[in-house]
Amino acid sequence: MQLKRVVVTGMGALTPIGNNLEAYWEGLRTGKSGSAPITYFDTEKFKTKFACELKGYDPNDFFDRKEARKLDRFAQYALVSSDEAIADSGIDLNVVDKFRVGVVWGAGIGGLETFQNEVINYANGDGTPRFNPFFIPKMIADIAPGNISIKHGFMGPNYTTVSACASSANAMIDALNYIRLGHCDVIVTGGSEAAVTIAGMGGFNAMHALSTRNDSPETASRPFDATRDGFVLGEGGGALILEEYEHAKARGAKIYAEVLGGGLSSDAHHMTAPHPEGIGVIKVMENCLENAGLKPEDVDAINTHGTSTPLGDVAELKAISKVFGDHAKDININSTKSMTGHLLGAAGAIEAIASILAMEHSLVPPTINHSVVDEQIDPSLNLTLNKAQEREVKVAMSNTFGFGGHNACVLFKKIG
Repeated sequence: MQLKRVVVTGMGALTPIGNNLEAYWEGLRTGKSGSAPITYFDTEKFKTKFACELKGYDPNDFFDRKEARKLDRFAQYALVSSDEAIADSGIDLNVVDKFRVGVVWGAGIGGLETFQNEVINYANGDGTPRFNPFFIPKMIADIAPGNISIKHGFMGPNYTTVSACASSANAMIDALNYIRLGHCDVIVTGGSEAAVTIAGMGGFNAMHALSTRNDSPETASRPFDATRDGFVLGEGGGALILEEYEHAKARGAKIYAEVLGGGLSSDAHHMTAPHPEGIGVIKVMENCLENAGLKPEDVDAINTHGTSTPLGDVAELKAISKVFGDHAKDININSTKSMTGHLLGAAGAIEAIASILAMEHSLVPPTINHSVVDEQIDPSLNLTLNKAQEREVKVAMSNTFGFGGHNACVLFKKIG
């Protein structure tokens, strides 16, 4: 069976360093930090008092008050970013066959704030279960793609992938395969997350997963730096329109990139820690290269998972050195989480967008906040430290890994 070609024809971004695609790229290009003291709740008793919140986001700019009350923030972010991507794609919703348009969306947690607030309200009440009738529809992780489909009338496949921080990368790979196999012409894919909450910060602090650099939050996310002490929690959403190549060509669509392949693997090692030798990460990149029909030397840039954790960064770079051999030193390796923080289930989507924009602009965004060399990291690797680097990027890889040992990898190619 001849597989269909799949391309990206639209993108949308709602991130801690920019509330739309253009602003997001400007933040990436200039090495902007999205980390700042938390404004959503009182952090006096929390070990970590900062995060990468959205800046200047007002739901009333996108929804009427009644509608906004029915939507958890993660679902709002999904609708906002997907609306931008659909508009960016230029697709005519009055002409497209909506039975062949699907929505495959990633969310690692879903409506955490809604769940948290309903439980707090119950605990503070008289014991009578007076829950909001929208509690369940607001909280469930699958409501984000459901709302996107309902808004636009898309009647193809519709569901959420949940694999912790790999969720939206899994969603993109599923979307790729539906179109490759001829089941759909267009799929809205990506991910969203809104875990900067009392429960989210408290839970990740209890795991000792978050940075506690409260004296300098803007520099706390420092992947590959010897003084890194954990990730910085972020929020937002990213959306991509994946489309069958001939379908896109027929309507004269702008094509950002071709999606060449995706790979999956499992660490099968630990609930939260990566395998120290990166065995699962090695396999996921090998699987992705094989799926795309590429050789290691074809890859120009890798946007790493690079969360700024002591164990994870080293394991991933060891895996890159193993897979790419001598070519590894010729690859621009970076971590845009140094700027956006870690968007959990939305990370794969916004980092895929960053990879595609790097190809479009021939500019690899930096890994910011690096000052102290880690002797465990191969010094020959180009980690794109502190400043964006100009180079032609024909093929870009994006890595995303999740608690539970879920590994996902996606490869994009510049067209033309």
